[in-house]
Amino acid sequence: MNIEIANRLYQYRKKNNLSQEELAAKIGVSRQAVSKWERAEASPDTDNLILLAKLYGVTLDDLLQGEGEPQKAENCEQSQKESQEEQSDDGFAPAPDANYTKCDKVSFKKGIHIHSKDGDKVDISFKDGVNVIDSDGSRVSVNRHGVNVSENGKTKVYTDENGDVHYSDDVKEKSNHKKSTFMMFPYYLITAVAYIVFGLFNICGGFAYGWIVFLTIPLYYTTVEAIIKRKPSAFCFPALVVIVYLIFGFGWGLWHPSWVIFLSIPVYYSMCSFFKHRKDN
Repeated sequence: MNIEIANRLYQYRKKNNLSQEELAAKIGVSRQAVSKWERAEASPDTDNLILLAKLYGVTLDDLLQGEGEPQKAENCEQSQKESQEEQSDDGFAPAPDANYTKCDKVSFKKGIHIHSKDGDKVDISFKDGVNVIDSDGSRVSVNRHGVNVSENGKTKVYTDENGDVHYSDDVKEKSNHKKSTFMMFPYYLITAVAYIVFGLFNICGGFAYGWIVFLTIPLYYTTVEAIIKRKPSAFCFPALVVIVYLIFGFGWGLWHPSWVIFLSIPVYYSMCSFFKHRKDN
């Protein structure tokens, strides 16, 4: 905006004994907007010009063009000084002795980077996400790989690719080792061999009933998972119930009353939930 108009806006406001905040409240704008108008950093729109002219009791021509010599340039500087004094009271701009002056370096190259003299750092970028580093070496990182919290160079908390939260540096390594040892074991091949052996040698009913062995596959893998995660609810308890029911039925013809065993399924998971809640509390 023209510096002459900015100075004129400043003079009209001072003539009417209004502060920037009071004027802003009267015309429904922010005090920062008024400050920018008077520093020639922005221009009021037509509606605001009409409101200003009406408030000051002048025409738009008087407001924009004025009569006589334009005001001196120091009026704009005075407006800027006044703006800074007002802003320091409500937190929009720091006073000279505020903590913000402790910032040693602020950069907007490839993101936002703020480094204080005390050693605290905040780095925000599209590539690396958000990184907050304390002067004592503590670090919080949030990026596309998840969340990582470290202290003294050692990871304390992090999320993995599945969104699971881990609380130490070696949890993931141990977990992966167990999975590679047990979860990748081809138990299903063992059940296939067992079924063939049962059938050929007529063991446990041969081919007619030997297929029940395949129901142990989910039992094996969910048992391993429950042990690794220390989470009993991960165990496929219904599969165990079905196996027991079939054994009682085919083996001894006790289809009734062995069906009652199915009632243990909700009991099992209720107990898991109860003990988990008790442990968390």
